[in-house]
Amino acid sequence: MSNFIDFGAAKKLKQLQESQNRICNLFDIKYPIVQGGMIWHSGWRLASAVSNNGGLGLIGAGSMYPDIMRENIRKCQAATDKPFGVNVPMLYPNIDEVIQIILEEKVKIVFTSAGNPKTYTEMLQKEGLKVAHVVSSTKFAMKCEDAGVDAIVAEGFEAGGHNGRDETTTLCLIPNVKKHISKPLIAAGGIALGSQMKAAMILGADGVQIGSRFAATVEASSHESWKNKVVSLNEGDTHLTLKELAPVRMVKNKFFYELEKLYDQGRDPEALRETLGRARSKRGMFEGDLEEGELEIGQVSALIEEILPVEKVFENLLREYREATAIDL
Repeated sequence: MSNFIDFGAAKKLKQLQESQNRICNLFDIKYPIVQGGMIWHSGWRLASAVSNNGGLGLIGAGSMYPDIMRENIRKCQAATDKPFGVNVPMLYPNIDEVIQIILEEKVKIVFTSAGNPKTYTEMLQKEGLKVAHVVSSTKFAMKCEDAGVDAIVAEGFEAGGHNGRDETTTLCLIPNVKKHISKPLIAAGGIALGSQMKAAMILGADGVQIGSRFAATVEASSHESWKNKVVSLNEGDTHLTLKELAPVRMVKNKFFYELEKLYDQGRDPEALRETLGRARSKRGMFEGDLEEGELEIGQVSALIEEILPVEKVFENLLREYREATAIDL
């Protein structure tokens, strides 16, 4: 067995843990790894497990009634003494009540998305919270900078769930956003391996936000049938659709093909809205209806081969990050 030690790789891994990393310093975490606040996946068990392993766990408020969100916050506080946050999609109802509960429960970190970052950033910061906002374009990243957010999440269209209309990939988005902002930058979309994490940081990101890989974990609150579906997906099994309403990447199942039939008949937003109905995502990802439910997951699901505990996901990410090398030409 070789006794060779790759000191360069060890140094890179050590740098992830040092205060020179702006995301670690901002959120007081060990590794610049943020777990996406995915609807129907991101309850207190997942968020606390990610935080306990050195990342930043996020509770996904988008799929929770306000009282359920409060319960998840309190259970997360009991399960970890590490920093965690709440992801708040601003297109959902009861937003003012959600923000009030976050303040009452003394949450210290909020990630906002799907709305204007100016709406709550200043108010939350005055209460001592750190605020990050999720965007899908350089244009909106610059608006976040103007709004004074503490960090910006730039998400490529490879990502699952609600997404941008421009279909800009993470590989193109991150370096362009980096050129135009000074705030700490978190890359999202298409990241499930340590090598992809390193690539994003080489492109200019200070950290990464990972969704799909954490969706297929023991601690995720989604249905077991859906988790098993995730690890069976292949390249090309997801597609970005519903741009007329709110773009979303989903699995090609019976419901997806019903939408495709409507597109063949024309782009009628009302017909799309009627077919979508209510609670489609809950039906699919939380209740396990793999045919009629809305199944949201990223393209990187093709690389996810097994359901793992969060601890093992971190172990793999850090090992892969350490082993990934930049090849000199």
